Amino acid sequence: MHCQFCGAHDTKVIDSRLVADGDQVRRRRECQACGERFTTFESAELVMPRVVKTNGSREPFNEDKLRAGLLRALEKRPVSLEQIEATINHIKHRLRSTGERELQSRLVGEEVMRELKELDDVAYVRFASVYRRFQDVSEFQQEIERLARDKVREEPVERDPADRDTS
Repeated sequence: MHCQFCGAHDTKVIDSRLVADGDQVRRRRECQACGERFTTFESAELVMPRVVKTNGSREPFNEDKLRAGLLRALEKRPVSLEQIEATINHIKHRLRSTGERELQSRLVGEEVMRELKELDDVAYVRFASVYRRFQDVSEFQQEIERLARDKVREEPVERDPADRDTS
């Protein structure tokens, strides 16, 4: 790594630490020529699968496009930037873990919907309305009813304390 101050190529690592939940290494370096110190960050370059669009064209996975879609759906919702970044990382991890070199765009959209369903119901319905091209209010209503049914199925059943076996 060349020095950011004098351009010399002889730098020495004086400290290394894991950051970003272990996804990056922060290195403190010192230039052997001028003595200045600076910090670098190192992370693994993970290749994302290419996306096959519905028209058959192929394009590289675009994280900025994913982030923009999530931000649009989550606009004015009580979701932190940390939650959004964690969601993006989770989606990318799931897409990479398929082991495929190419993925249908439909799969990417389904992963986004799966994550939004867990993160925020309103954002989920917003995204679903665009992704599934809702034509009228009845389609919104059907999706909201489906979401409500799914939430009821997921809720843990509370047992009456009087029903506990105390033997």
